[in-house]
Amino acid sequence: MEKRRLGRTGHESTIVSMGTAAFGTRPQKMVDVAVEQMMAAGVNHIDIAPGYGQAMERMKPLLPGICDRVFLGCKTQGRTYTQAWADIRDGMQRLGAEEYDLFQLHAITTMAELDGAMMKGGAIDALVEMREQGITKWLGITGHGPYVPKVHLEALKRFDFDTIMFPVCAAMFKNPEYREDAEALLEYANAHDVGIQTIKMLARGGWGAQEKDCTTWYDPHRKQADIDTALNWLFSQPVHTAPSTGEVDLIPAILDAAERYTALNEDAQEEVIAAGHAPVQEPRLAIPT
Repeated sequence: MEKRRLGRTGHESTIVSMGTAAFGTRPQKMVDVAVEQMMAAGVNHIDIAPGYGQAMERMKPLLPGICDRVFLGCKTQGRTYTQAWADIRDGMQRLGAEEYDLFQLHAITTMAELDGAMMKGGAIDALVEMREQGITKWLGITGHGPYVPKVHLEALKRFDFDTIMFPVCAAMFKNPEYREDAEALLEYANAHDVGIQTIKMLARGGWGAQEKDCTTWYDPHRKQADIDTALNWLFSQPVHTAPSTGEVDLIPAILDAAERYTALNEDAQEEVIAAGHAPVQEPRLAIPT
């Protein structure tokens, strides 16, 4: 699987990273198999958070055997210094990790949330202390929602974050405002050597009234050909790595597509965007029909 340098961190991350949100509601045996599949495919980057159900408990017995082969990224959804440190300590105990490669402010989706986390006594102070104490090497910010590219661009101008994580998929780029904002963020991040992680790689729309047949809160692509197209489009963008989607059953198809990734030229990328039609819109991801 192709690897890309994660900005100034210098880590050569596989284009698909291990998205553990999919593990939070699954039994240990299923998680064991998924992790084995990913490690066999060469995946070398883990994305995890305390809010991902039982994902930390599922990964705790597995981490000692793989920790020397992976870049470990974690997050806090705390907004104050005290809340963030409580989250940090809780997560380290649940995961059994003594330190991280990357620690991030999680789910910063509005300017108000950014203001709260970045103020004196905010969560950012806890992350800076983590770095000073050697608990993490790098600091980042994550979020999803229709306004997150603008919020993260502002965040990068306020603080020298090492990485960002936000949604990028062809269905979202059909929304011209989101596309414009996302491309501005990608341009700035690349110019400042910021590591770029993207989420929602397979999102195609919302569920609406239809019955869900996946654990993802959005409607994902499920056919191999569609997953191939989604990943070929995504990794043709100036991004570095993307956590696998929140559905364990789709992991083999994602790994298969990533191992066969073929870059698309600009015309082909535009064709993918134009051809996509969400069965149901998803405003939370700025996906139109």
